[in-house]
Amino acid sequence: MTAHVPHQMPHAGGVSDEEFRAAMARLAAGVVLVTAHDPDEGARGEDVGMTATAFMSVSLDPPLVMVSLRDESRMDELLGRQDHWAVSLLTEGQRQAAGRFAMKGRLSDRLLFQDLPHSRGTVSGAPLVDGALAAVECRTEQRVRAGDHTLVIGRVLATTLTGGEGGPLLYYQGRYRNLG
Repeated sequence: MTAHVPHQMPHAGGVSDEEFRAAMARLAAGVVLVTAHDPDEGARGEDVGMTATAFMSVSLDPPLVMVSLRDESRMDELLGRQDHWAVSLLTEGQRQAAGRFAMKGRLSDRLLFQDLPHSRGTVSGAPLVDGALAAVECRTEQRVRAGDHTLVIGRVLATTLTGGEGGPLLYYQGRYRNLG
């Protein structure tokens, strides 16, 4: 028997936003930083970053990954016109960086990247987080509209195993967690 929470309007499909969020909060997800370089911003361009948990491997042949981006987010807008990007798989020690790039009304990305040790991807031109577990550099193959998000499927052009310390950073029940 499922508990019904009053005062929540279900969608036409039957579940409310709150019910859906509560169920999905029980799925542990790895935390990544999606990055890209915006050549059109300022004299030398600007780096853009976004914390994400909706990231996954899609295919081995060809090597494809997918990230889900909220419609009208800065990253969605940028990846709509810039097809090279990167993803750094964060370690449990990089919780602060994950939180800072996820905050609403946060500092400019330029200031956040000044405080984050990183190198530049040779293929994507995007920032790769130093000390992350791994990084993948991608070129967009396909964009698929899905509700209030866009699924961006990218071909992996290069990988970096950076040998980060510790285990992966996880997100579970609304909080960053360590494995184990």
